[in-house]
Amino acid sequence: MPQRSAGRSSMRERSRRVTRPMQVLIAVLVGALAFAIVAQWREDEQRDFAGVRGAELGELLKSLDASNQRLSRQISELTATRDELRDSTASDEQAEEAARKRADELAILAGTAPAAGPGIAVDIDGGQEVMTAAVLLDAIEELRDAGAEVLAVNGTARVVANTYFLDDRDGIRVGGRLLEPPFVIEAIGDPHTLDEAVYFRGGLADRVETKGGTVSVERRERLTITALADATDAQYARSASTDPEETP
Repeated sequence: MPQRSAGRSSMRERSRRVTRPMQVLIAVLVGALAFAIVAQWREDEQRDFAGVRGAELGELLKSLDASNQRLSRQISELTATRDELRDSTASDEQAEEAARKRADELAILAGTAPAAGPGIAVDIDGGQEVMTAAVLLDAIEELRDAGAEVLAVNGTARVVANTYFLDDRDGIRVGGRLLEPPFVIEAIGDPHTLDEAVYFRGGLADRVETKGGTVSVERRERLTITALADATDAQYARSASTDPEETP
């Protein structure tokens, strides 16, 4: 996490180093052009036009007016460029913030980042005759259907899309981690809805208690899940945008 924060700070610092000198340069050019207009006006004001004929004076005024218009146009263009740079900087920062937020959301869904929020802790007590991999998987699916966004079992096994459940002689393997009873499922989501998903008729509580086990639910205003999913590399799947072979 510190490395990610340092990378973001570095990106923002580079953005400032690129845009600030450009804005300063444009401000200097705008000031220089304004000074040129004032200097031109003062110089013309100090001239003696007593000996200049009317036609020549008219041409001189036209030339001066054209020069002033050209300088004013250049000032307007530079000012517009400066404003575009300011807007571009703000737009880049907004895009960076949106991308960072989306990356954080995907990391939570993938189980590669800790998560916190309201939720419940489901405590299931019973031996192997009560809790099997199938029962635990059904409990996870019921909580998912009820809106659970993040799930973990016994504080060590983060449950994501590719997590598997397997019966073992000493307990249940969840994503390669051997877990022993009792089992505690932590789920982040709406506490009321998740609680009802455990106790609805024919659901998890009924199945466990019918076999002699016990189920209890604790609602929490803030639940923190630090367990992370095991990182795995896809063996067959590739991004469609980067796969060199076209799909028939």
